[in-house]
Amino acid sequence: MAITQVNPTRMELTRQKKKLVTANRGYKLLKDKRDELMRQFLILVRENMDLRRQVETGIKKANTNFVIAGSAMSEETLHTALMAPKQEVSLTAEKKNVMSVDVPVFRYETKTADSNDIYSYGYAFTSGDLDDAVKSLADVFPQMLELAEKEKNCQLMAAEIEKTRRRVNALEHIIIPEALENIKYISMKLDENERSSQVRLLKVKDMMLEDAHHYRKKQAAG
Repeated sequence: MAITQVNPTRMELTRQKKKLVTANRGYKLLKDKRDELMRQFLILVRENMDLRRQVETGIKKANTNFVIAGSAMSEETLHTALMAPKQEVSLTAEKKNVMSVDVPVFRYETKTADSNDIYSYGYAFTSGDLDDAVKSLADVFPQMLELAEKEKNCQLMAAEIEKTRRRVNALEHIIIPEALENIKYISMKLDENERSSQVRLLKVKDMMLEDAHHYRKKQAAG
């Protein structure tokens, strides 16, 4: 029996066959998309893990340097030195399409191109440890930005993989089997109707032949 109620007509049979062809084509395309998304997602996850380790190492180094600088300077001097940052950073967020997923791309620009233009204090009353701390934090900043980009990309791609997986499962386990069952049901009904029609035609033919035989007998008797 068909999964859904369908009219057993040739027009409906043609429609179900077209639906099956479309579903099979969509299943193949979505399955290929899911596999490619998974491949790119696994690559991105490995890159993200490596980058996270680098960022954690860089932040740990910066924190260590700040602790050392704080031990060599008074708290007031340290706060005063860091009160007014000298370098400014402008961030722009763009989008890139990866397998129909719009992932963010972060770009930043500094106020000045000089990499040493990050110290907002004079060197007379500060220690070299503070210079190391500021420099290590500046060095890890691009990696932190890249890590944020990759982690957001992983989240978006994971959501798209899950959505694509649900569609593939719906096609594989619901839509395609339903279309096949409907085609089988309609074909069976059409075959039954055709056999019934042939039986009726044969009976009508037999009746016509019998009537013609009786008529010829009457003609011969008369």
